[in-house]
Amino acid sequence: MFEQGRFAHRTEAGRAVSQLLSLYAHREDVVVLALPRGGVPVAVVIAQALEAPLDVLMVRKLGLPQQPEVAMGAIASVGGTVEVVRNTAVIEQAGVDEATVDEVYAVEMAELRRRDSKYREGRPAMPLRGRTVIIVDDGLATGATMRAAVAAVRHQEPAQIVVAVPVASPSAAEAVTAEVDEFFCVLTPEGFYAVGQVYDDFSPVVDSEVVAALRANADDDPDPEVSQP
Repeated sequence: MFEQGRFAHRTEAGRAVSQLLSLYAHREDVVVLALPRGGVPVAVVIAQALEAPLDVLMVRKLGLPQQPEVAMGAIASVGGTVEVVRNTAVIEQAGVDEATVDEVYAVEMAELRRRDSKYREGRPAMPLRGRTVIIVDDGLATGATMRAAVAAVRHQEPAQIVVAVPVASPSAAEAVTAEVDEFFCVLTPEGFYAVGQVYDDFSPVVDSEVVAALRANADDDPDPEVSQP
């Protein structure tokens, strides 16, 4: 278990989050959605602990052209629905015009579609209607990508939307909490400056790890298209 507000790695973070989600264990209506790529190792542990199926929810940050790590928004896609969340304050402060926003959107949308095809390998997205959906990432900085993910999931008419993360900035935690049924977070450091600050190992997650996790889940589920309850 993590000590002094830190995680050794994403797997340990997943274990910590799992302890907050015992209410959702062994329930047939629960599905865990990971935000690739960083959320996948966290979500794998959670799905195993809850004995719930795992899928991915495709989401991409819309970064500023000169500072791609700064989110001016995000896009998410699930079940054919694409949702866009804009960070108007960042766009206005950076002086980004609409044409530039559209250019970034086009690039990120192409990458989102590439990943969707690569990760799923022809498997359909898991049905969400009427289910309790737990959305997982390795942390929230601005919360823009998670808010886009929540909006996309809501269009699928789930029974309940739950967000579970190891760490979040206080502002992101407040924003996301207001948009979901339940929000679970292990750490909300007041001196937050980056998700990676609470991880000893925050190495990038590669495509092959995501593909392997989804293959393993598909192998464990003999009928991934079972009709939702």
